[in-house]
Amino acid sequence: MTLRDRLQWVFRMSLIVFILASVAFLSALMAVRFAIQGREVAMPDVVGMKAVQAQQTLRGRGVGIKVEDRIYNALPADVVVRQSPAPGSRVKTGQYAHVMLSLGPQKATIPVLVERSLRAARIELLRSGLQLGEISSAYLPLGQDDTVIRQEPAPGTSDLTSPHIDLLVSLGPRPAAYVMPEMSGLSLAEAESKLADTGLKVSKLTFSPVPGTPHGTVESQSPARGSRLDSNTTIELQLAE
Repeated sequence: MTLRDRLQWVFRMSLIVFILASVAFLSALMAVRFAIQGREVAMPDVVGMKAVQAQQTLRGRGVGIKVEDRIYNALPADVVVRQSPAPGSRVKTGQYAHVMLSLGPQKATIPVLVERSLRAARIELLRSGLQLGEISSAYLPLGQDDTVIRQEPAPGTSDLTSPHIDLLVSLGPRPAAYVMPEMSGLSLAEAESKLADTGLKVSKLTFSPVPGTPHGTVESQSPARGSRLDSNTTIELQLAE
């Protein structure tokens, strides 16, 4: 065999070995891919199932179960309230579904909070193992300031889906309201007299030079004319020096 023939033979053998190695590599890659895909399953929906039933359903898909927490809920005790990953998610077999189980509705007798102060209502709720929920407020002609006038749920309720109790609190009688009069061009004495008729008074005075305007004449005011005022409104007047 000549040198040329030997070189051709080596080249052909090398090419065959390369082709066989490539085929083996691709076959192994496809086998691994199919093996991985074969270990994936769709996460079943177990919300609303009893814990035992949920466990059986998950095991049937090759998925485990872990109870992360238990909470008060309208669902019966020991029923799955939430799950993660979500139903339909693709997961590997052997992975865990993390679930939250219901303790059932909370058993607590709601105390009477009406006609108590907001502070007293807070304390009573803490004693009862409950929590303050949303607080709304309203002015009432005969209501006493900072007093509970309504609660939700009503007193005596024992089957709760939430420990939060919402309250409506009185702000007392609505404070008297006034309309800001026009003060520009008046002297300070005239402005104060006009405000006194409504029970209001000037809170702050500032002075600025205004050529041609008598000293002490009102040049501007805050709030503006027509604004709604109450007894706590700060009234400022700017006067000519």
